[in-house]
Amino acid sequence: MSDTHQQDYLTVNRQSWDSKVATHVASTFYDVAAFKNGKNSLNELELTALLPVTGKRLLHLQCHFGLDTLSWARLGAQVTGIDLSPKAINQANELAKQSQLSAEFICSDVYDSTEHIQEPFDIVFTSYGVLCWLPDIDRWAQTVAAHLKTGGVFYMAEFHPFHDVFDGYSYFNHPTANVEVAPTYTENNHATETTEMTWSHPISQVINALIKAGISIESVHEYDYSPYDCFAGLTPCEQSDEMQAPRYQHLFHGLPTPLIYSIKGVKKA
Repeated sequence: MSDTHQQDYLTVNRQSWDSKVATHVASTFYDVAAFKNGKNSLNELELTALLPVTGKRLLHLQCHFGLDTLSWARLGAQVTGIDLSPKAINQANELAKQSQLSAEFICSDVYDSTEHIQEPFDIVFTSYGVLCWLPDIDRWAQTVAAHLKTGGVFYMAEFHPFHDVFDGYSYFNHPTANVEVAPTYTENNHATETTEMTWSHPISQVINALIKAGISIESVHEYDYSPYDCFAGLTPCEQSDEMQAPRYQHLFHGLPTPLIYSIKGVKKA
C-alpha cells in the first residue's frame, strides 16, 4: 500500500469514527448510564478467557471510547487503551474521570502504537469489529507481539468474516479497500452516514499472521451467535439458564451461521 493510500484510509476512517462518538455515547446499545452505575460492559467470552486480571498490565487496541477498557480496570487490570479517533479518546478520558477509574488512553493508529508505548504488557486485548479497519494483518500481528512480554497473553473476540459474505463482500482478502457510505450500527443511527474504508481478513490469514509474529496459538473457537444485535436480520436466541446475557443468531435455511470467532495465544520466548 502506498503512503498516500495509507494516509487516505486513516483520514477517512478517523473522520468516520470521530463522527460516531456522540451518537454511540447517547445510544442504548452502549448504555453508558448503566456503566456509570457499575455495570460491566464485557462479554462472557472474554471474561472467561482472561479472568482474573487483577494487577496485570492490559493493552486494549482499538478501544473506541473506552467502555470495555474501563470495565477491565474495574476488574483490577492496569489498563491502556489506544484508538485512532481523537474524539473517542477525549470521551474515554472523560468517562474515566467520571467513573473515578485509573486508565491511560492514547490517540494513535494501531500500527504506530509502538512509537507511543515501549513497556510490554501481560495482556493484549482487542474485540468485535476491529480487524476490518486494518489493511495489513501481518503488520497488525507484529504490533500485537511487540506489545507483549514473553509469556504474555493475546486474546481477541471478533465478528466472523463469513457473515460479510451475506452482505456481498468477499470472504478473502484483497488489497483494494471496500469503500462505502454507511450508517453506524447503534439504534440511534439517524443522519450518521459516513464514508468508510475496510478490508476482509479470513480466519486462516489472521491465525497465520499471529504464528509468524511469534504468538503460540492456544485456542481458536467459532460461535453461532453474537452478543450484539448489530447486523440486519438477526434473531434473538431463546433464553436459557446458561445464558448470562442476550444472544442473537443469523439463520440461513433455518440453521445458524457463524457470527463470532475468538483466538487466544501466548508470546513465545
